[in-house]
Formats: sequence, C-alpha cells, structure tokens
Amino acid sequence: MSGPLKPWAWAWIAAALAFAATLALTSGRGAHELAYAALSFGAFAAIVGMGQMLVITLGPGNVDLSIPACMTLSATLALKVMGSDPGTAILGLAVALATGLGVGCANFALIWLLRLPPIIATLAASLIYQSLAIWSNRGLRIKPPEGLADFATGRFLGVPNVAWVALVLAVAVWVLLERAVWGRWLLAAGQNARAARLAGVPVQAVRAATYLGVAVFAALAGYLLASFSGGAALNMGAEYLLMSIAVVVIGGSSIAGGNSNVPGVLGAALFMFLVVSMLNSYGAGAGIKNVLTGAIIIAIVIAASARRSRS
Repeated sequence: MSGPLKPWAWAWIAAALAFAATLALTSGRGAHELAYAALSFGAFAAIVGMGQMLVITLGPGNVDLSIPACMTLSATLALKVMGSDPGTAILGLAVALATGLGVGCANFALIWLLRLPPIIATLAASLIYQSLAIWSNRGLRIKPPEGLADFATGRFLGVPNVAWVALVLAVAVWVLLERAVWGRWLLAAGQNARAARLAGVPVQAVRAATYLGVAVFAALAGYLLASFSGGAALNMGAEYLLMSIAVVVIGGSSIAGGNSNVPGVLGAALFMFLVVSMLNSYGAGAGIKNVLTGAIIIAIVIAASARRSRS
C-alpha cells in the first residue's frame, strides 16, 4: 500500500491543475508557449525562492525582505560595469555576485551585531540598497551585452536557459541540504537552535552563511532578469518579495523552520506563474493577484498548522 504523497508533490499537482485550467480558458491554444513562459519566469521565482527557503529553515522570525532591493542593486551595478560591451558578461556576473555578498554581510551584521530582528534589519537595509540603486541608475536604462541577452532569452533542448540555471542551482542546494554537513547543521539550527549549539553546531556561522546565500541568489536572479528583460528597472524586484515567501510555503517547507523542500519550491514557482497567467486571462489587476497570493499563503499555513496539531 503506498504512503501519503510527499509535500512537494502537492505543489506540482497544483501547477498541473493550473496549467490545465489556463489552457481551458484559451480553448487549448498556446500550450507550448504557456509552458515555455512558465519555465522562463518561474525560474526567477525559483532562484529567489531557494534562497528564501534556506533563511526560513533557520526558524521562526527568519526571513529576508531585502531580496527585491538586492536584485535591483545587483542588476544595476552589473549593467553599469558592462556598459553593453561585448565580452563583459563574466565581469558583470562577478559584480552582481559581489554585490550580493556585500548585501548579505550587511544584513547579517545588522542582525548579529545590533541584535535586530531579521524582518526589521532586512527591511530597513532594503531602503538603503534601493536608494543606492536609484543613485547609480540615474534614470539610465543600459542594455545587457548582446551575447548575454541571447543566453538569457535562449533555450537548450527546447528548455529556456534560465530554467536550466534554476535546475542546476536546485540540484546543488538539494545536495547541500541532504548530503553535506552544513545542511544537517542548518536543519538542526532551525529545529532547536539551543540544542544545536550544545551539540557543537556553529549556529552563528550557519546563520551568516545562510544570509549571505540568500543575497547571492537574489543577486544572480537580478542579473539574469535584467539580461532577460533588456535592462534593469528600479521596480524589477518588487513582485519577488511576496513571491519568494509564497513559493517556500506552497512548496511544502515549514514556516516554523527546521525543514526545507527544494522540489516543492520548483513546483510552486511554476504554479504561481500559472495562477497569474490564469488571472491575466480574466483581466484581473495587480491588486487581485496580490490578494489571491496572500490568501493562498494563509490557507496553506492554516492547513499545515491544523495538520501539526492533529499529529
């Protein structure tokens, strides 16, 4: 007799149902285009979602609200350094990742040295990062180098290149969590930080690495998104604040920490894009999309809490 479905399976089932419902609204037209768009745009949500998942795994109160500002600042600085010049993609990537590391260090410094709650620290810091992005951008929209733009919008074996990047990162994160010592440290710290510390886990080092990691993931997502869309806009990361949390919760990771679910994040990222596509088919506005996303998160948190209380 088969056991219950894994938590990540529900996210993929929901994505399949959303895909079918969206096709039903369009009488089955454009299935290939819809799947390609879901893989493309879902990849960005998956990348930032995996970083947010690692932070949320640390336990209650841990969340990074600076993801949108980090994406914008990293993309802006990378494009400014590249200046649309051929052969500068690696330099731009290095600048973006270095910016992410700087953001992660600053965030953790506020949390650790000033003892600020992560929500307050990352929210306050995001205002600084966004201001820096505005100052460095100065209203100029610099296009990415042609080769980088071709890669970001291209495909391999019929699958978008950005989706391959997300898949490679997902595999790396899964191996880190399931096969590496650091992954066991992270789960232990998220389940009970005090017990983990007494067991010899370097809890603060794990927290530091996690906040650096989520910022680097956000920086990479910003770099790829700017390359994909033809430039860095000052509001380019805005939708990924709620999205990064939504894909973690919908993907089956515990909001209470101590648990992570990489396959679920991938499925949830596809599901969220397909839901937005379905709402677009109905002509729904941005407000309705945000309300529905929030309602989905609340419903899943309530369901998970009820399941834990019964067990």
